[in-house]
Amino acid sequence: MFLSDAWRDFEVLDAGEGMKLERWGDYLLARPDPQVIWPKAKPGLWGQADAVYARSAAGGGAWTFKKPLPERWEIAYRDLRFYVRPTGFKHTGLFPEQAGNWDWMRARVEGRPGARVLNLFAYTGGATLALSMSGAKVTHVDAARGMVAWARENRGLTGAPEDGCRYIVEDAKAFVRRELRRGSRYDGILMDPPSYGRGPGGEVWKLEDELFPLAELCAGLLSEEPLFFLINGYTTGFQPAVLGNILRRALPEGALDAQELCLPIASGGVLPAGATGRWRPKERTK
Repeated sequence: MFLSDAWRDFEVLDAGEGMKLERWGDYLLARPDPQVIWPKAKPGLWGQADAVYARSAAGGGAWTFKKPLPERWEIAYRDLRFYVRPTGFKHTGLFPEQAGNWDWMRARVEGRPGARVLNLFAYTGGATLALSMSGAKVTHVDAARGMVAWARENRGLTGAPEDGCRYIVEDAKAFVRRELRRGSRYDGILMDPPSYGRGPGGEVWKLEDELFPLAELCAGLLSEEPLFFLINGYTTGFQPAVLGNILRRALPEGALDAQELCLPIASGGVLPAGATGRWRPKERTK
């Protein structure tokens, strides 16, 4: 597994009975997680939650706040800073399990100042900031204007170089096709696609239909000396081997590693948080 265990401002305190109890800076949030089908290890902790998200039988859900919380607050990971807040969709604007991927990608680009990286479905820009702070030039693409605005705020909060991040609101597939026509090339590519979604022009994204064709298109954007290609998958039941097979068939021969992405649980065990497939070129023999 890939374990994101270097956080100081975030931790999963406990998980059980379909819920996870997390510390985000100074605040404790309890949120649903469909994979948590075991009992709580420390039920006494859960009464300390500052806010609890409950699903509705009619769909969606809502937060119950036990005390007033700030509209948003800051947390840090290494040299990165982010704004987080409880949103109406149970999310906070950050996926902390991705920190392990940030570290891996940073290690890949640190020896290549100015490496060009394409971040598709880039959300609020955790990976964009990590790569930019390591000297990469990142093109950040997301179809949601509000998420791109949030990413820009995180860039300002972190103090990442302005010329290291290019923000674009567009459908991922449309952007990739245009870049291919332009002859653009990237040294690293990552994507964090949803199971289902719509682009700004009403474009429908369905993961099982679109992921491999998009990966195949993106392969045409890789530079002559690429550094990495990374795909995340959050769909329940989506195995790491699926991502490994997609990378194997879409990309040139290279080194592949596809595993579960997990977070440690302070009360014991690990919390599964999706799958990641990592590709890098084979090391050249001297």
